[in-house]
Amino acid sequence: MAALLIEMERSEPDYAEHARSAIEWLTGGEPLEMITELNVCEFLWYTLPTKVSGDRPAIARALGRLLRRGGLERYAALCVAPVTSQILRTYARSGEEEGLAAYQAALDATGVLPPDVPELRWSSIMGPEELGAHGACSAALELAIVSGELDPASAPEREGLTRRWLTAPRTELGGDNWLHRVQGERLNRWVLGRGTAWRELAQPFEVRLHAPVPVPDGDHLQALRWLLRVGRRPGGIPLTPQDGLAPAVLDESRWSDAELAAAVEAAREMGVLEEADSPRRLVTTADGGRLLGDAGLLWASATATLLVSTTGEHDFRVSTREVALMLLAEGKPADRESVIAVIGCEEWRHPEVDAALTELNRRLHAFGLCSGGVLTPGGRAAALTALRGHALRPRRYVSMS
Repeated sequence: MAALLIEMERSEPDYAEHARSAIEWLTGGEPLEMITELNVCEFLWYTLPTKVSGDRPAIARALGRLLRRGGLERYAALCVAPVTSQILRTYARSGEEEGLAAYQAALDATGVLPPDVPELRWSSIMGPEELGAHGACSAALELAIVSGELDPASAPEREGLTRRWLTAPRTELGGDNWLHRVQGERLNRWVLGRGTAWRELAQPFEVRLHAPVPVPDGDHLQALRWLLRVGRRPGGIPLTPQDGLAPAVLDESRWSDAELAAAVEAAREMGVLEEADSPRRLVTTADGGRLLGDAGLLWASATATLLVSTTGEHDFRVSTREVALMLLAEGKPADRESVIAVIGCEEWRHPEVDAALTELNRRLHAFGLCSGGVLTPGGRAAALTALRGHALRPRRYVSMS
C-alpha cells in the first residue's frame, strides 16, 4: 500500500492525499487484500458522507484510482459508479436520514449483506465474534455472486448460503462454527453485563443455555391450544361489549376467567388471535393455525412472551421478570425482595416490581407452567427457553426520540 501511494504521489499528486485519507479509513491499517465489497460499500455510502470531511466525490474518485493501481478493478468501479454519486448527492441535498435510506437500499441490492436467518438475527451493535462472522459470511456471499453460483436478487439463495456458512464447522475455528461463536459471545455478554448479584445468579445459566432447550414431553399450553381451536370455528370466540370473552365461551372452558384472559392476552401478542367485526369476535390467524399444528413452534412462540417487552413497557419490568425466571428455575422464591436484591434498583417503586411479578405469574398459570409458586418440570423448561431467547437476542441501538 505504501508503494502504491508513493507511486501515486509522483504521477497523480492531486489525488494522492485524498487517496491516503480514504485508504486509512477503509482498511484501518490492514493489508489491501483483506478488504471486501461490503467494506468498500460501507465506506463509500456511509463512512465517507457521514464521517469524512472535504470534497467527498473527489475522495471517492481518488480511492478508485488507488484501488485500480492495486488490481482491484471491481472495487475501483464502485468508487465512480452512478449509485455512489447518487448516494453522495442524496446526503448533500436531502440530509443524513435520506442518505442513510439510500445507502441501505443500495447495500441490500448488492446481495453481499448477510440476511437474518431463523438461527440468528444480526445485531446492529456487534461484538468481535459476531463482527467476524458477519464479515466472513459477507465475503462468502460475494464470492458466490462473482462466481455466478448465487443470484444476488434471490433472498432464498442468500438465506440458504448464510445458514450453511454459519453452521458449518470451520478449521480456522478449531472445528467450531460461527453460530456457536456468536451465541457464546452473546451469552457471555448477558451474564457479565450487569452487577455482581446478577452475575452470581446468571453464571450457572451460561452453560445451561448454550444448547437449545428441548421441548418437554406432555400436553402443555392447554388453555392456549383450546383458544386457538375455538378461534378456528365458524363463529370464532365471541366477545362482550366490554371486550371480555362471552359467557358461553367461559362456561365451555375448564379454566378460570383470569387464566383465559391471560392466555388471550398472550395469544394476541403472539399474533395467533386477532379481532374481527360483525359480530365482534376473536379468530385464529393463519400463523395461529400453523403453530397449532407444530408443537415446537407453538412452544417457542409462547415461552418467548414471558420476556418479550410489550409496547410502552419499561425495560425494568422485563428485567424483573428475567430475574424472577432465573430464581424460579433454580427453585428459589421470586418475591419482591429477592428480585430487588439482584437488580439493585432500590430507587424503583415497589409497585413496579409487584406489577411485573404479577404479570409473570398470571401468564405462567395461564400456560399451566406453575403451581403454588413453584415451576412445574415443563415450567422450568419454559423458563430456560425464554431466558435463552432473551439472552441471545440481537443488540440494537436505542432511539432517544
